[in-house]
Amino acid sequence: MIPKSANLPGQDFVIEEQPTYTYKMDPESGLIRGYVDGIEAMEQAVYKILSTERYRYLIYSWNYGIELEDLFGQPVSYACPELERRIREALIWDGRIEEVGDFKFDTSVKGIVHVYFTAHTILGDIKADKEVRI
Repeated sequence: MIPKSANLPGQDFVIEEQPTYTYKMDPESGLIRGYVDGIEAMEQAVYKILSTERYRYLIYSWNYGIELEDLFGQPVSYACPELERRIREALIWDGRIEEVGDFKFDTSVKGIVHVYFTAHTILGDIKADKEVRI
């Protein structure tokens, strides 16, 4: 039997954007020191996503993190476009990140690709980088 109510699912509540207020990580010491909010919290989110290998940790959704380990031993001509795709896909899962672009690659050191890019978020643009051993 089909209900005859005009109230469709989703009409009884309002979806609100959650704040970015979170614990502040200190990557050098490995300690949590205070709190962070706004663009600094987004920088930390980008860092954390790109530092977490996807599918490795049960605590995270399979949508969280990035796959980098299988790039080891691959040629630079394969690794660079693949890194661009994987970084973009990993970051776009965060609803606060609208687009990722302006990719630049430094392959001057053998066995290492250094990727520079910009993440366009709802709070502003974040210039970020990631070093990957291939």
